[in-house]
Order: sequence, then structure tokens, then C-alpha cells
Amino acid sequence: MAYRARRRVPAAVSSGELLRQGDEILVALVEVAGAVVIFVGAAWAATRFVVAGLRHRDAAVFTPIRLSLGRFLTLGLEFQLAADILRTAVSPTLDQIGQLAAIATIRTALNFFLRREIEQEQRQVGTGPPVRPDASAAR
Repeated sequence: MAYRARRRVPAAVSSGELLRQGDEILVALVEVAGAVVIFVGAAWAATRFVVAGLRHRDAAVFTPIRLSLGRFLTLGLEFQLAADILRTAVSPTLDQIGQLAAIATIRTALNFFLRREIEQEQRQVGTGPPVRPDASAAR
């Protein structure tokens, strides 16, 4: 008698379940991206803070470090908000929509005040956003 290997037939996965699983993966990736951006920004700022603190005793040296950290935090918060929006993208409940509204309001307010502080610091330091050289000037 010959032995025949039995093939396992995968259980049918509904399109809704597949969509939810894909959404969970995307949410996790976007959340990780936001956390990485915030972590990298904090590590960079901490390193620059220590180096600048050892070299200079002037408080004005720390303002550009704070500005850069603020930019990293703003970008990280944007990623976190995007993850929250993705989380409720697939058949949200009324409770999830309410939670998203609260989270979006808080994060938007944080971003608003953070950006306002960055702009205020830039005006005080006298540095605006980086200006890119004109492409025609390079020719």
C-alpha cells in the first residue's frame, strides 16, 4: 500500500477578517514608525545636549536642540495619529469613533502648541525654516 500525504486545506478566511488582519499589521507598523521617530529624536537631542553642555555654558546653544526635538516629536505624533485613524478604519464602533475624536483632539492640540513654540523659538533665534538653494543657481 502506498502512503499518500494528506493535504491540509486552509480554512476559508473571510474578506472582512483578512481586511482586519491587514489593518492590524498596518496599525502596528505605523505605531512603530512613530515610536522610532520619537526615540531617535530624543536620543539625538540628549546626545547633542550633553555634547553642547560640555563645550558651551551658554543657554542659547540649547535652543536649536530643542527646536529639532520639537520637530521629531511633531512628526512622531503625526504617525501616532495616523495609526489611530487606521485602527478605526475597518468597521468602527461608535465607542471607537468617540475615542478617536478625543485622541485626535488631544494630539492635534499638542501639535498646534508644539509647532507654535517651535516658530516662536525660531523667531527668537533668528532662524527660519531651511532655505533650499535655487536649482538654477547651481548651473
